[in-house]
Amino acid sequence: GGATERGFSKFGFAFFLAALAVLLTLPARATPIDNQFQAWLQNDLWPEAKAKGISKKTFDAAFIGVKPNLKLPDLVMPGEKPATPQKQHQAEFGPPANYFAEKTIRAVTGGGRSRESANARVLGLIEKRYGVPGEIVLAIWGRETGFGAAKMPYDAFEVLGTKAFMSTKKDFFRTEVLAALEIVERGLAPVNAMKSSWAGALGQPQFMPTSFLKHAVDFDGDGRPDIWNSTPDVLASIANYLVHYGWVRGRGWGTEVIAPANVSCALEGPDQGKKISDWVAMGIRRANGKAFPASELKAEGFLLMPAGRSGPAFIVTPNFYVLKQYNTSDLYALFIGHAADRIAKGDATFAGTWGRVGDLHRSDIAALQQALEAKGYDVGSADGLPGFKTRRSIGVWQAKNGKTATCFPDANLVAQLK
Repeated sequence: GGATERGFSKFGFAFFLAALAVLLTLPARATPIDNQFQAWLQNDLWPEAKAKGISKKTFDAAFIGVKPNLKLPDLVMPGEKPATPQKQHQAEFGPPANYFAEKTIRAVTGGGRSRESANARVLGLIEKRYGVPGEIVLAIWGRETGFGAAKMPYDAFEVLGTKAFMSTKKDFFRTEVLAALEIVERGLAPVNAMKSSWAGALGQPQFMPTSFLKHAVDFDGDGRPDIWNSTPDVLASIANYLVHYGWVRGRGWGTEVIAPANVSCALEGPDQGKKISDWVAMGIRRANGKAFPASELKAEGFLLMPAGRSGPAFIVTPNFYVLKQYNTSDLYALFIGHAADRIAKGDATFAGTWGRVGDLHRSDIAALQQALEAKGYDVGSADGLPGFKTRRSIGVWQAKNGKTATCFPDANLVAQLK
């Protein structure tokens, strides 16, 4: 092919180089979705970010090389309707007992105790300033990220950007991605430090960016709140978060109790509080056999039966519902309270046992919830998870229909109510 070689004139070579330069500046094999994402960033997100005081420099640095991560959950392709979430409803309903597997709890309690002495001074200062006991803070730290051992593998801008562009909760994530940009703009964290979980939660306390802006604390005095690397900042930020949601200094989270049969499990919930002296008058006793402290008797307490009659019972304080603000699950808040007790007092399990609750799918529980809703009961939402509103509605329905109130779904109940 001598002719072609000779024909590769100076002009041809310069042209070739120019074409190559253009090719090299193009993103590698940009897919239509990548292009839509880039257009959305520039035409939709950037104008709002700019209006909120974000500089072009910050914006560009945050999204350089970022493409949508299509492996994230709960995404909807642009222009498509969200799929009906069949999959999760076929999921086995995990009995509450699974949540309190001894191995899981011991990882938090053992790790918490070993870190208690190393961080004693900081925890003492935090307790003095915020009124949150050190063991509560340690339990959350251990539960969220294994005391910081869990890797934060994702780029927060990739996760939050993808979800703001194409998730089932776009508006929620749009607010969060704008907050993440604000964190960088204000110099609270550099772009390359913004590492998150697959859900977009930041650092060792797993704060969403809006929570970071509200609650992250610089406790080590270096001028910025570093929830990725500074243990004092991590611990104080967790305490500050709880205070923001109303943590009551001087009260614990609650205590395990024995609820006699005459106390209906349908009395559960944060909207059915009574003075602890009233619960005692109804026959409720602490499971450890000790009397309630005198200071507690005048205070308000709430009945908590996370597995209805097939599990232990508790009288909890308003602080329990503050823990629930960290993760909206009764089991989560109970795990934190229980682990904190064990960090403080040594490993003792619950006095009550968790009964076998099984063989149900989340879709069965959702069907049960819909049946109760149709009869006028408030179950919260028919999401296949039996929260306190579902539990007590079951109890009320059972009592009305001459059955023993268990306040928890089972196969029989599903069959009767469907």
